[in-house]
Amino acid sequence: MTTLLPEDYVVLGKVSSVYGVKGWVKVFSFTEPMDRILEYGNWTLKQGQDLIPIEVDMGRSHGKGMVAHFKGVDDREIAKRYSGADICVPRSRLPELSEGECYWYELEGLTVITTTDVILGKVDYVMSAGSGNDVLVIKGDAASIDRRERLVPYIDQFVLEVDLVVGRVIVDWDPEF
Repeated sequence: MTTLLPEDYVVLGKVSSVYGVKGWVKVFSFTEPMDRILEYGNWTLKQGQDLIPIEVDMGRSHGKGMVAHFKGVDDREIAKRYSGADICVPRSRLPELSEGECYWYELEGLTVITTTDVILGKVDYVMSAGSGNDVLVIKGDAASIDRRERLVPYIDQFVLEVDLVVGRVIVDWDPEF
């Protein structure tokens, strides 16, 4: 049996809180569409350094989010223990992407450089803006022009190239913005 390390997992969502009194939890999904997270069936919850394997036996969309039930967890107080946990699956379970596509987690840590060779910083994370496009959250560091945080829409107009091998993203972005 192979033991997976935390870096072998990717976060697909978060358990936000409990839902009802029968052990259900509210889930914030990072997948697109959001209910795709249920297709992974068994999850690994990450709380601090702890990895907790858990079986999802039911789940559904609920309002603008999701709710899920874990097998054997039929009490609100037990379900509450999982609040705040990251929902993870092994990277190996992610589907293959088409040429030129990448997962959000693959962008994290890449150096962001403008078309005029100005280093803006590194991609800290990617977030959904809710307006149909994603946004790169870039943190300035010691190698960047400044230590400012920048938000750059992840659209072809601004993100010109992503090179996972070299570890960089080239953007058409004014460093003063």
